[in-house]
Amino acid sequence: MKRFSIKIVAVLGALAMSYGAQAGNPDRIGQAGATELLINSFARSSGWGNVHTAGIRGLEATQLNIAGIAYTPRTEVIFARTNWLVPTGIYISSFGMSQKLKDESALSLSINNMSFGEIDRTTTQNPEGGIGTFSPQYLNIGLGYAKRFSNTISGGIQVKIVNEAIEDVRASGFAVDAGVQYVTSYKNKGIKQDDIKFGISVRNVGPDMKFSGDGLSIKARINGNNNYDNTVENRVASFNLPSQVNIGASYDIRLDKDSNTYFHRMTVAGNFVSNSFSRNNFILGVEYAFKEFIMVRSGFVYEKDIFSELATDGRQTAMTGFCGGVTVEVPLSKKNDNTFGFDYSYRSTNPFRGIHSFGVRLNLGAQ
Repeated sequence: MKRFSIKIVAVLGALAMSYGAQAGNPDRIGQAGATELLINSFARSSGWGNVHTAGIRGLEATQLNIAGIAYTPRTEVIFARTNWLVPTGIYISSFGMSQKLKDESALSLSINNMSFGEIDRTTTQNPEGGIGTFSPQYLNIGLGYAKRFSNTISGGIQVKIVNEAIEDVRASGFAVDAGVQYVTSYKNKGIKQDDIKFGISVRNVGPDMKFSGDGLSIKARINGNNNYDNTVENRVASFNLPSQVNIGASYDIRLDKDSNTYFHRMTVAGNFVSNSFSRNNFILGVEYAFKEFIMVRSGFVYEKDIFSELATDGRQTAMTGFCGGVTVEVPLSKKNDNTFGFDYSYRSTNPFRGIHSFGVRLNLGAQ
């Protein structure tokens, strides 16, 4: 089993490296669709910039590295709400559930719905509107499976259904995520510690998508001699999915003088993101935890020209890099095996007034 798991790491690592060699091509920036697949709507992991590819655990691993759901203690449920690019009126509602199985494996279900509010309907005859509104809906559903092959290696795969629609036009497709995590185990004063972690994930790999529907049809007279209209359907181009590769590492620093206690923990993490349709990212993050009861985190996402003005001097994203967040995890039983948590994260942007995410989680069988 150990040799088999090592082969999985080697194969996925080779795939990530070969993919990354072609990713981040400036000539392809802006050519992908379904870019909502790149948005992390969970507050805990987004609070330090999606940096924790190596050590993400439980349900939030569906947004970074699906291998991490293998560490679900028993059952985990999350509800999250993101106010995207305040004050655009764009909101992301997320729900997820992961369940541990008997053979050191786990299943996950995640649902993300992105709503844009009511938009004025306009036509060539009514360019100023006044004829009603419409509301686009983006819905992504993911089903994941992960397994711990040994005490040090876990791997997972996730299939996501992607749907983008308005009343008379829609596009549907699917994408696949895969990832592995490796934990180094060593003994400090006779106590086993798993403080150094590595992770690789490949996300949003799938076939091209294309819009279709009655909204792409118009009435026109093909021949000027005809006195009646014909229905003409416009051709639409297909588009690629925004695939990416994440390669990360993290280190848990135990701040307690007594190695038998784990009251104070500080985790330092780094991550490299190789994007196929946007610039590559380098992420650094740090998280401090007191008894895993209160956690404070911060991160910075760097890409080329991140410190310049948008568009005029080369910055190609509204994100300005900084992010931060806090978590309060309250035990619901004396054994601390059930907990209820509240998460909040903030991501800075310019223009707009940032991105705010809120989440609540119920963790049954917490370790």
